[in-house]
Amino acid sequence: MSKLPSKPFNWVFVIFGIVLFLMIICLVYLQLPFGKFFRSGEDMAEYLSRYTRPDFSELTKYIWLMITTVIIALWGTVLALSLSFFLAPIAAKNLSPNPLIYRIVREILNFFRAMPDLVLALIFVVALGLGPLPGFLALGIHTTGFLGKFLAESMERVDKGVYEGVSATGTNTLQLIMYAAWPSILREAIGYTLYIFDRNVRMATVLGLVGAGGIGVELNTTLRFFDYDKSATLILIILMTIIAIDYLSTWLRKQVL
Repeated sequence: MSKLPSKPFNWVFVIFGIVLFLMIICLVYLQLPFGKFFRSGEDMAEYLSRYTRPDFSELTKYIWLMITTVIIALWGTVLALSLSFFLAPIAAKNLSPNPLIYRIVREILNFFRAMPDLVLALIFVVALGLGPLPGFLALGIHTTGFLGKFLAESMERVDKGVYEGVSATGTNTLQLIMYAAWPSILREAIGYTLYIFDRNVRMATVLGLVGAGGIGVELNTTLRFFDYDKSATLILIILMTIIAIDYLSTWLRKQVL
């Protein structure tokens, strides 16, 4: 009777133990005061109670500021999509003209992703002054890194036979991209773009805190002057807008995907 093969070693528990050990080390290193967090519940409740009396006396002004924020996010998304339209095919390994250009464009997208929105916004605010323009440029450049990567990887996943079929007609690289790559990932591209826009609306609000235009500038002002009633109104408008855009994005995805 032959000996049964030994049971393969299960690495799941080993990996889980290592991850758990590293997390504990990180907690000890960061010295996170969880006890203080739970003990400060009364202070947190008192602070949050200051936002329970929204002041709607300047509602029209705040709505227009929120519209400005949404427009900043929209144009940031348009910029990201425009740049990604040209960069994504070059960043796709199966479409890029040569490995060097592929690597250069990939690193450009990595750089765009690595630069936080806030840092870019601060740079543009210093260079261009306060207003919507720095916010629009910061959002557009940063999210190009994400959208370009998503689209490039989608083009790499397209079935090889699709490209071979179009190439058999004698097309050049540009025609291959326009007639094979983009049509094959159109639904994914729409979904990714809607996600980027949804994300940009949230970030456009935050960028306003550093002077990049929109409702965030007003929110920063009211918070600095401890005007909690107006801050509560601004937060409500931001919250309602984000919820509305979330529902709109969901509806649009159902219509086009």
